[in-house]
Amino acid sequence: MAGSPTAPPETAASTTMTLGRALNAGLRRAMREDDRVVILGEDVGALGGVFRITDGLQRDFGKARVIDSPLAESAIVGCAIGLALRGFRPVCEIQFDGFVYPAFDQIVSQLAKMRARSGGRLSLPVVIRIPVGGGIGAVEHHSESNESYFAHTAGLRVISCSNPSDAYRLLRSAIRSDDPVIFYEPKRRYWDKGLVDLEASPASLDRARVLRTGTDLTIVAHGPTVHTALAAADAAAEDGFSVGVVDLRTIAPLDMETLRRCAEKTGRMVVVHEASTFMGIGAEIAAAVTEGCFSVLRAPVLRVGAYNLPYPPAKVEDKFLPDVDRLLDTIDAALSYRGKART
Repeated sequence: MAGSPTAPPETAASTTMTLGRALNAGLRRAMREDDRVVILGEDVGALGGVFRITDGLQRDFGKARVIDSPLAESAIVGCAIGLALRGFRPVCEIQFDGFVYPAFDQIVSQLAKMRARSGGRLSLPVVIRIPVGGGIGAVEHHSESNESYFAHTAGLRVISCSNPSDAYRLLRSAIRSDDPVIFYEPKRRYWDKGLVDLEASPASLDRARVLRTGTDLTIVAHGPTVHTALAAADAAAEDGFSVGVVDLRTIAPLDMETLRRCAEKTGRMVVVHEASTFMGIGAEIAAAVTEGCFSVLRAPVLRVGAYNLPYPPAKVEDKFLPDVDRLLDTIDAALSYRGKART
């Protein structure tokens, strides 16, 4: 379907569900397969989470495994670290992206470092689920994109799902990982529907996915901007341009092999994300691709993102976030660049 991620092949176990329900199914599957998996967070039990991602799990697995915590993110992550050191596989829910900062010290100073500090003797299988990004008309601290903070922190895996199938498979993989995982969920895509194979194997935590191949330019996106990238590629096709789309899926580590391969094929690349372009993931991708593919690039690697400002009031967020028009303007700039590939 135009503007939508490529759906997985349909099987007898496939069903159509929203991204939010796919996450719920992934949590349910993980809890059923391993009784060490526990969930903790604010209102995750009786309420089922502010976005209802944990709906029904406390009823089915009990209060000892789905734990309603106080409003204290530092305590949530601190307890999860202790549980992991005692052999559990905790999954934390942070209600909104901007609420994670009270837990920043626990994540960066403790969670990310304990495995290296112990010489690999300790594992920290903690997943921190964070609804991310804007587009829902929320107030301050509810629409931030803070992935660069955690991607810069050695010792953490940073994952960003964009569709129901990947949400289900990537979350299962994250829970199985012995590394701590920051798991970003695009909150404005919670209600997007897609086909999910409930018997599919967990997805790799270090591979991007090429959603659409192209010959003129490659768009790199993740999480909430994947939909924007696909829509822009459709619009560019109407003007006769072949534009590919890569869904990063994993931000740390970056799948540079796939990114370089796409850059070598098209010679032009645009990175889009909701975070500010200043010191963002796009800057790292631009630098790495330029270093690895300089001789074949036909234009600089360009970036599209939010402005380097605090998140604005909801009534103007549509002017703050990257949209199809801004992305198309940047694609046009890359395609119009007068430089030539080096030989």
